[in-house]
Amino acid sequence: MDKMLMRSLMFVPAHSEKLMASAAKIDADILLLDIEDSVQPLENKQVARDKAIKYIQEGKFKGRHIFPRINDRESGQLLKDVTQLSISGVDGFMYPKARTGKDIYFFDKLLETIEYEKGIEIGTYKIIPLIETASAVMNVQSICSASKRVIAIAYGSEDFITDLGGIHDNDHQSLFTPRALIAMGARAQNVIPIDTVHVRVKDLEDLEENLKLSIKLGFEGMLVLNPMELDLVHKYYSPTEEQVKHSQDILKYDDEAKQEGKGVAIINGKFIGPPFVAKAKKILLKNELVNKKK
Repeated sequence: MDKMLMRSLMFVPAHSEKLMASAAKIDADILLLDIEDSVQPLENKQVARDKAIKYIQEGKFKGRHIFPRINDRESGQLLKDVTQLSISGVDGFMYPKARTGKDIYFFDKLLETIEYEKGIEIGTYKIIPLIETASAVMNVQSICSASKRVIAIAYGSEDFITDLGGIHDNDHQSLFTPRALIAMGARAQNVIPIDTVHVRVKDLEDLEENLKLSIKLGFEGMLVLNPMELDLVHKYYSPTEEQVKHSQDILKYDDEAKQEGKGVAIINGKFIGPPFVAKAKKILLKNELVNKKK
């Protein structure tokens, strides 16, 4: 699978006709068609599956990356979710409440069995585990490395704080350490880290402060609850013109230094070593993905 743009991953309660119709018109990079927490009572789970399948098969999400958030292995709903939703137009699944790598290994093998039974190429469906328990934070690297299907992990802060028995304070201090650990654990396993939702959906000033910290911590995107957040989210997780120009200069001078037999290029008095070159390539690749979507 080609690298995906993952600036915004927006939850859409799949049983809601109104919200599904709205989602078909918005600009989120990835749609998380929710079959789990937001779908209540229990009988609405099948309504959500049916509606998700209908929208996908009718092409209403054409050109979008679709990852249904399915129910966990202890819910009694997982097999129905995956069997019914493993269809063309679905890129993979968001797996909730992962605690250790064993949960993801189990889910990988379940997907493999379903792919085999349906005659689908093994490995087609990717996995985005939700890190929303204390156990998951402490086992983040084993979760990332449990399956080659894992392309990203996402932080679910509210479930995490509940599991921890902590408090989500106004300054978000209680979220800082797990955010940092999740970002580092993901990057250590070459997996994309996705930041938690912003629960104050109408407080765009607070969202902007969170985004500034998020990119400093190394996150590549964010879980989104409301379309009004998308403009800011896309702005902060997209390379700026200045970053693109600087990255182009780095690659240009690095190439010239190599052709001239110099060890390391120098820009504005700074040595441009391999880490700078690698970062420049990542920025330009992401900028290319952003431009393709425009």
